[in-house]
Amino acid sequence: MSEVKLAAETRTEFGKGAARRIRRDNKVPGVLYGHGSDPLHLTLPGHDLLMALRTPNVLISLDIDGKTNELAIPKSVQRDPLKGFLEHVDLQLVKRGEKVTVEIPVNAEGELAPGGNLLEHVLNALPVEAEATHIPEAVTVSVEGLEAGASIHAKDITLPSGVTLAVEEDAVVLQVLQAQVEEAAEGEQAEGEEAAEA
Repeated sequence: MSEVKLAAETRTEFGKGAARRIRRDNKVPGVLYGHGSDPLHLTLPGHDLLMALRTPNVLISLDIDGKTNELAIPKSVQRDPLKGFLEHVDLQLVKRGEKVTVEIPVNAEGELAPGGNLLEHVLNALPVEAEATHIPEAVTVSVEGLEAGASIHAKDITLPSGVTLAVEEDAVVLQVLQAQVEEAAEGEQAEGEEAAEA
C-alpha cells in the first residue's frame, strides 16, 4: 500500500466563487472528516492530488499548514464531467491500525471457454474491510476456462491476510454470459431461407 505525502492548507473561504479561485490556482478544495471531529476544509495541490488518486484507496499523509500530520483515504471525488479535472475531494481521517471499509477493484485474468462467451462484472469493486495502512490496491480473479452460466461469488475470491469481506459471501462478483449476437444472426438467416422457399 503506497503512502503519498501532500501539503494542505486550511481554508476559510467557501462557496462557488472561492472554489473557482482555488481551482484557478491549480489547487483543489476538499474536506477532511472523521473520528467525531469537526470537518476541516482544506486546499490541496491539484496535480499531486490527481497523481495520488490514480491509485485506488491511496493512503494520503497530509501536512496541514506545516503544523499537523494526518492520515486520510479518499471517500468521494468530484470531477468536471467534460474536462475531467478535479472539482472537490472528501477525505476520511484514519489512524494506523484502524479498520476501514473500502471498495477495491476486481481484475479478471485468463481466457473464457471457447464459444464467444462474455464476462460480466456484476461488481466492479469488492467491498472489504482492511487496516487503513494495508488496503490492497486490487484483487485478481482467474476466469480461465469458465463457460456460460458460471459465476464467481465474493466467497470464492482469495483476499490478502487481514482483509475480510464487507459484502454477503454469496454476492455474485463475475458471471459468464452466452453471446446473444450469433444466435440472433442465425435466426435471421433461417427466416431469410424460409422466405426464399415461399
